[in-house]
Amino acid sequence: MSDSPDLTAAASGLPAATPLTRAALEIDEHAATLGWDLPARLFALVDNAQMRKANPRLASQLGLDDNPTGLTPVEQEEIPPGTELDRFLGTIAWPEGVVGCALVVERLMLPPGAESSRPKNASEKEINDWVATHPQRQEVRITAAVLRGGAKEVALRLREKDLAREVLTGPDLVPNLTDALLATFS
Repeated sequence: MSDSPDLTAAASGLPAATPLTRAALEIDEHAATLGWDLPARLFALVDNAQMRKANPRLASQLGLDDNPTGLTPVEQEEIPPGTELDRFLGTIAWPEGVVGCALVVERLMLPPGAESSRPKNASEKEINDWVATHPQRQEVRITAAVLRGGAKEVALRLREKDLAREVLTGPDLVPNLTDALLATFS
């Protein structure tokens, strides 16, 4: 297994390998149509086969007959402005019909070597300021998706390479975020 992230299906021209990867990429594309500098967005993931069985009429209206084995993202209400993401995720309890969830957030990231120049004994605010002004910072949109059973997927889009074919995917790109999402099913 390689330590480097895979290029997405869009980059390779192949369909995404799993329903979870397809859902993460679908949500990433949705977020891309809305632009940048937006608040976090939360999605429930519903199994299409279960939806078709439970409510065939609604499933047909949603076009799930064309994708019977996939996952349908259902956007949730907006996360209240100013809410700490960790605290917010700690308040979530999903009903049984929700097989997974996904979260879209924008963040600043630094390349791996940048950590060596991190200020010592700095406060959280000082670290945030350091990251925000670092010359190698990258603005990214992260779409983290998980399934109740533990599967994880992340789609990562750099603002400077804002193209579907440039989106990176992999289950371990942002492990703290996917772990926090999995905890919403505990």
